[in-house]
Amino acid sequence: MTVIDSLKKLLKSTKAPRLLVVDDDERLRNLLQKFLTEQGFQVETAPDAAKAREKLSAANYDLMVLDVMMPGETGLKFTESLRDSGQGENKVLPILMLTALGEAEERVEGLECGADDYLSKPFEPRELVLRIQKLIERAQPRMVDTSHGLKLGSLTYDLKARALKNAQNEIVHLTSAESDLLHLFARKPREPLSREELAENSGVSLSPRTVDVQITRLRKKIESDPRQPKYLRTVRHKGYSLWPD
Repeated sequence: MTVIDSLKKLLKSTKAPRLLVVDDDERLRNLLQKFLTEQGFQVETAPDAAKAREKLSAANYDLMVLDVMMPGETGLKFTESLRDSGQGENKVLPILMLTALGEAEERVEGLECGADDYLSKPFEPRELVLRIQKLIERAQPRMVDTSHGLKLGSLTYDLKARALKNAQNEIVHLTSAESDLLHLFARKPREPLSREELAENSGVSLSPRTVDVQITRLRKKIESDPRQPKYLRTVRHKGYSLWPD
């Protein structure tokens, strides 16, 4: 199967992936936007990290193509800041770095900062498409085996018993609202659920606004750091989703 055939298969199975291309070189930026759009992607661009932040705060993207050597905040610093202080999808957004520097130590530095892949300029356009495709496929929600419960670090959620247990197999107390929400998430792992959907399908009286309060309470019981949730994630403009181990 060719690169283009694989990409067509990906595009058929999902909506067209949305990319953000960040590069201070206007000519390259425009060329990448034109080429990647022709390959079936939705593509937006930004000339620097500041403009990229604005776009990331306003919309969701499936992947960011990021130049390393930009004036002001470099791609390395930008990536590091997203990984350290980003929230929700931006914290785990797949990042493909582009650079004119091909030395091994430069590639290592990029990966250490949190980039997912690295491509040196000049590059073969088909290789760029292939790398983007692979990163997006890797980030797609995977099927989760729930027959033995969902692992949330040292905790396990038993769907049949509707019980959250710790490493000592002791039941962790949940309120009715917390229990209902966790069960809804566990039935559809890695799938975003809106506040409205959660409020409507919970067995207790909740409103979309009070869902946020219950999510905060639930995170305190399942996350090692509720301020940087690993399992119960915020999905911008969509709601929340549960990502078990």
